Amino acid sequence: MGEIGYNRDFPEIGNLTADSNIVVLSGAGVSQESGINTFRDHGGLWEEHDVNEVATPQAWNNVRELVLRFYNERRKQLLRVEPNEAHRYLAELGKHFNTHIITQNIDDLHERAGSLNVLHLHGELKKVRSTVDENLLYELPGWELKSGDRCEKGSQLRPHVVWFGEMVPMIAPASELVKSADFIIVVGTSLNVYPAAGLLYDVARGVPIVVIDPSEMNLSSYSNVLHIREKASVAVKNLVLKMLANL
Repeated sequence: MGEIGYNRDFPEIGNLTADSNIVVLSGAGVSQESGINTFRDHGGLWEEHDVNEVATPQAWNNVRELVLRFYNERRKQLLRVEPNEAHRYLAELGKHFNTHIITQNIDDLHERAGSLNVLHLHGELKKVRSTVDENLLYELPGWELKSGDRCEKGSQLRPHVVWFGEMVPMIAPASELVKSADFIIVVGTSLNVYPAAGLLYDVARGVPIVVIDPSEMNLSSYSNVLHIREKASVAVKNLVLKMLANL
């Protein structure tokens, strides 16, 4: 593992071509710079409720109105914010390389910035789905999902998010993307949340991994890792510009 700054070369970048598979794993730290709340950094609380308590199937069954209000507030917040430079430069990367973004975030800021290939591991905030048929998926107009809003089969609609204790159905396709990657960028995630963090163990031997995070991290379990200790918007911009200059 190495730690690098902007003024040092990335030798692996020189080997990349327009056909190279670039896979980005993004987390809450990317959207935080746009103003999206990161509850792990705020004691994990929302209106004195543990976030874990409003993001579980049990909460949906027991305190549904509270869960609906929690996600309605998240949608209202999302409508007020814009993509930041990290989102925009990752979208620019996608114009020049075969780029796929695997995000733990449920917002749509990557898409609004212009990224086309975005896989949401934990669901999408602006979508809702049936509680009797998970294949019935809908775009939610506006920000509010109410009790009594039903799918075509008559069941209550729920947020299209993966709650604590639920399976992560997109982890398998995410793993396949990682296995085929020629270059990995990890940005805005502590690599402490599983199963997402485990995706890096699927990286083929020798494939370089660039981790962007301002904090100190223990990356000793991964090989061929370069750590940029800077906030996402600054580091992603510099990295992408470097990659494009070497293309």
